[in-house]
Parts: sequence; structure tokens; C-alpha cells
Amino acid sequence: MCGRYSLIADIGELAQRFEFDGDWLSFEAAYNIAPTQQVLTVREHGEGREATFMRWGLIPSWARDPSIGARMINARAETVAEKPAFRAALHRRRCLVLADGFYEWQRLSGSKAKRPMRIMLKTGEPFAFAGLWETWRDSAGERIESCTIITTTANELLAPIHNRMPVILSKGSESFWLEGSVDDANLLRPYDSDAMVTYEVSTLVNAASNNVPEVLAR
Repeated sequence: MCGRYSLIADIGELAQRFEFDGDWLSFEAAYNIAPTQQVLTVREHGEGREATFMRWGLIPSWARDPSIGARMINARAETVAEKPAFRAALHRRRCLVLADGFYEWQRLSGSKAKRPMRIMLKTGEPFAFAGLWETWRDSAGERIESCTIITTTANELLAPIHNRMPVILSKGSESFWLEGSVDDANLLRPYDSDAMVTYEVSTLVNAASNNVPEVLAR
């Protein structure tokens, strides 16, 4: 699964890299992003792309209340087309969830303890998770836009840490994902191990309230 990640790049850099107008956005570095928080996403809008903040944890339009979103932070690539909570969004509401690293907890042999690991691209550059989004409204008309991150089987680098990983889209496949113009099976695959790196971080990351640069330290 993917339950925590980071995004510390400058908004101008992100706007250029992911081709959106970021002049209006107010964005601060986020070292320890957790479910139910507002996260930066990019989606197709008219003739171009727009960036917007959404709640992490997809709330289906038919949900009775938004609490279900806390259980919908991830969607499995193998079943996303079948699940009622995700299948409509898969066809009509795709997005990029921007990140520059994510965390996973590795169980230590012979112990109940787990050590937190940070995973990122070797280049250190920001990237996009494959995401889906939805709009939910309550009886008073309150509108919440929310999203989920699609996961797949772990690659060789991640397999010793966890059996799942988020789908990271290559730069060349981001437009195909947003447009839905390529067979999803060709996109929702494990990312190349050789292009990634992982290292242990401190247990500061265990508490979502610790949104500080020290979370990233080796």
C-alpha cells in the first residue's frame, strides 16, 4: 500500500514539470503527508491541465458520509476496474498525485518492530502516482473532492520491504493516463527498480504530526 509520502519541490518547478498554471497556488513543503490531508493533484481541464488540492481518501459519490474515505486511500490495480467505489472514476476521473518520495515500513526478522524506509527516484526529482478522483456532496450541498492512489505489486527493490507499491507513472505516460488512451495494463505496472533508491529514516515519520525536514534524514 501507500500510506505516507512527501512533496517538497517548489511550486514553480512542479508547474513546469507537470504543465499546469501554478501562479494562484499556495503550497508549502510537505515532508510527511498522511491520509485525509489535502494533497496536490493534477487533472485534465478543458484544453489543458489544472492543479488542485483534494482530500486523500476517495469518497464515492454514493457514500452516506465522508468517513469512508479513510479506508479508500489506495485502489489495487488488479481490481480497480471492478470495484464499485473506483470503476466510474477509472473511466472518467483520473489524476496525477504529485510526490517526490514515499514511505513504507519493513518488518524486522524475528521482531514485531518495523523500520521506516523512504523510497524515491535516484534523480531526486518529483514524480506522479496514478490517481483517481471523485466529488461527494452532503445533504446541505457541501462539496468534497477526494482522491486515491493506485497500487501494484512491488518491484525487486521494494519486495523485501513490502509486497505492494504505488503506481509511479513515467513522464511519458502521464498524458496517456489522464486521457485514458492506452491500455491500463501497460501503465499500472511496478516502476523500474534500477531507477529507484531506498534508505532508512527515523521513527519521526510514524507520527503524521511530524511534518518537518528531519523526517527525510537518513
